[in-house]
Amino acid sequence: MDDLRGFLRQAGQEFLNAAGDAAMGAAKEVVGSVINEIFIKKEADTKRVLPSIKNMRVQTLQSTPLQSQALYYGNLGEKSSNLGPYSEVQDYETILNSCLASGSLFEDPLFPASNESLQFSRRPDRHIEWLRPHEIAENPQFFVEGYSRFDVQQGELGDCWLLAATANLTQEANLFFRVIPAEQSFEENYAGIFHFRFWQYGKWVDVIVDDRLPTYNGELMYMHSTEKNEFWSALLEKAYAKLHGSYEALKGGSTCEAMEDFTGGVSEWYDLKEAPGNLFTILQKAADRNSMMGCSIEPDPNVTEAETPQGLIRGHAYSITKVCLIDIVTPNRQGKIPMIRMRNPWGNEAEWNGPWSDSSPEWRYIPEEQKAEIGLTFDRDGEFWMSFQDFLNHFDRVEICNLSPDSLTEDQQQSGKRKWEMSMYEGEWTPGVTAGGCRNFLDTFWHNPQYIITLVDPDEEDEEGQCTVIVALMQKNRRSKRNMGMECLTIGFAIYSLNDRELENRPQGLNFFRYKSSVGRSPHFINTREVCARFKLPPGHYLIVPSTFDPNEEGEFIIRVFSETQNNMEENDDHVGYGGKGDTISPGFPTPKPLDPQKESLRRLFDSIAGQDMEVDWMELKRILDHSMRDDLPKPVVFNRFSNTNAFETQASGPGEDGAGACGLLSLICGPFLKGTPFEEQLGMNDQSNKRLIGDNPADGGPVTANAIVDETHGFSKDVCRSMVAMLDADKSGKLGFEEFETLLSDIAKWKAIFKVYDVENTGRVSGFQLREALNSAGYHLNNRVLNVLGHRYGSRDGKIAFDDFIMCAVKIKTYIDIFKERDTEKNETATFTLEEWIERTIYS
Repeated sequence: MDDLRGFLRQAGQEFLNAAGDAAMGAAKEVVGSVINEIFIKKEADTKRVLPSIKNMRVQTLQSTPLQSQALYYGNLGEKSSNLGPYSEVQDYETILNSCLASGSLFEDPLFPASNESLQFSRRPDRHIEWLRPHEIAENPQFFVEGYSRFDVQQGELGDCWLLAATANLTQEANLFFRVIPAEQSFEENYAGIFHFRFWQYGKWVDVIVDDRLPTYNGELMYMHSTEKNEFWSALLEKAYAKLHGSYEALKGGSTCEAMEDFTGGVSEWYDLKEAPGNLFTILQKAADRNSMMGCSIEPDPNVTEAETPQGLIRGHAYSITKVCLIDIVTPNRQGKIPMIRMRNPWGNEAEWNGPWSDSSPEWRYIPEEQKAEIGLTFDRDGEFWMSFQDFLNHFDRVEICNLSPDSLTEDQQQSGKRKWEMSMYEGEWTPGVTAGGCRNFLDTFWHNPQYIITLVDPDEEDEEGQCTVIVALMQKNRRSKRNMGMECLTIGFAIYSLNDRELENRPQGLNFFRYKSSVGRSPHFINTREVCARFKLPPGHYLIVPSTFDPNEEGEFIIRVFSETQNNMEENDDHVGYGGKGDTISPGFPTPKPLDPQKESLRRLFDSIAGQDMEVDWMELKRILDHSMRDDLPKPVVFNRFSNTNAFETQASGPGEDGAGACGLLSLICGPFLKGTPFEEQLGMNDQSNKRLIGDNPADGGPVTANAIVDETHGFSKDVCRSMVAMLDADKSGKLGFEEFETLLSDIAKWKAIFKVYDVENTGRVSGFQLREALNSAGYHLNNRVLNVLGHRYGSRDGKIAFDDFIMCAVKIKTYIDIFKERDTEKNETATFTLEEWIERTIYS
């Protein structure tokens, strides 16, 4: 890094020298900003970066795995954010104390006061000035006379979904102060730094911001309070914008998304034109569990935020603040009427003007004590009441955020508030391995991650003895990558019932899904952050399969299950290990015996290449394998520059060129070395169909048309050969004796025979989806986590595993299992290593 820093600075100086006096100032600014962007990331006024540098970074990130992208996107100032090992963690207390000691105000280098923090698609259309609260208003306060839903006013940013959720958050003190720590102020220990906590994919993260806010003509541009000197809501919005990369990233969204990030709950939504008959009961149950709720009306395609004759705003998110039955007494009858209270986050006179609106005559039929109980007011504050029937008639969608069990305080539980039971798992879809697509793609669908839930007891009040279950599938880290053009994947899930016999299969295979129908599934495959559905299921065992719609789409996800009674959830995956269940494939040749002619020939081969030390090193092994297995290595992949399909084509071998047949150990491994011996004719080595002429294909140096790009294969890599030697090199000499050499060739022959079974097109490559089955045939049992890592490490762009990479997979797995088993003396699947021992044993392998 220091060498690179020096090189850049030297190059920058040479550029300055060549620029001349007239261009010196501009050149200094450009070179300085590039160097600071790469190394320092400190001062906000040095964050202007050349577009070419930024484009290079984006293009590089687009071609790297998700874990590598955390190097860039992980710098969000979070603690325990699980966004990668390279995240720069900003600790609030440490930074605050440092600023107080130095007497300086914090300036956030990771979310600077610059245009990049505002927008990623274009430059602002006017000059935006970033000001601190004391530059905006006199006597700035974090809270003015506490907090309320009326502190949330929308600005120019189209994030009403966020405002509706924020207004809901103010209704519950313990939820509010978990997101917005109360000890912050502009007076005591003020250093221009504030922090907020958000739930992100199963973990709570701490996001730090400075208090420089975007203004125009001295006024806050975005979220603000009705009190000009109150700033908690504006700073909350800034922290949420930082979490997702920019303010623009917050344009457009679902209230559910923000409500989940504020609570860690799970959201569901209903189309009110197709509302279930028990929707009011569902809303009441949600209110009993302190759920957060919002609703909206479909937007007018021709008018942004058009107003209906009844005073409601289309395409606008409202928060539901109360659901209850209200006593009503008329001259002729009395009873209860289902009612809903809502709030427009604009917080102004834009309210419902129909029945039960502010000061409407219907309220005269409500007893005064009932009005006091529901806190009825008639201020022009954006809050209003509607009957449930009018709600169904005028709104299109309702969203419910069901809170996680840890959201209820002990007092709330003791006072009768109920809580959901929750289970959660994290997973990922890896192309060619675990990204199997939906049920339409039956051959790969079963490769998706699988999860089992067990429902024991029915709901307490369910007359049919069934269990309420909410299943939610959420894809991770997509909004923060919108500046890369990365939108949400199209996702969904299916649910299958399991009997006791089917429970024994881990995971469920192709035939299970071929002959089994689902008992439930997500209502849609849709490109939103989360897909959620509510089910009524009898007690029992169920399999959940989350997937993208199309195969081979890469992404990370979490899947959560909420139920009214206890549920048990586990991953339905194979147990990592060797041997046991499953059919293994043998190489198809007899094991050499003492005094066997084959073994004697193998011995003569070993003596001829081992040299005076009578051992074989990795270079000698490479020569043997490259010659003997040239027909098994991947065929060249040819890309025609002028092809309309832009498809890769594989040079496949012709009939009879399988390179294997039934030649046995010597023909598989040592064929080229047996010419002139009595075994040559016996092993069919004179068969011309088994010979490939040099020049017949690009890998052999043959002619290649100018229109083709050839991915040539140059045999086994030195890394593979070294790992093979290390696998059996007990004394770590870097060489193998004859017995070790014989064992290695036997292993390779077995792995080759297995590979041939799955390489049906004889291309030297197999689909990554076949990796599990191929390794199972070799006796290895691996779960999705290990398979995903192997797919990332050894898979090609098109999800294929080459022959030499398959051999490397087998070598690594065998080596690590052997290392572990050697130390697992008590056979309890536990091994203990010191750091020195682990490095010493694994680095050589």
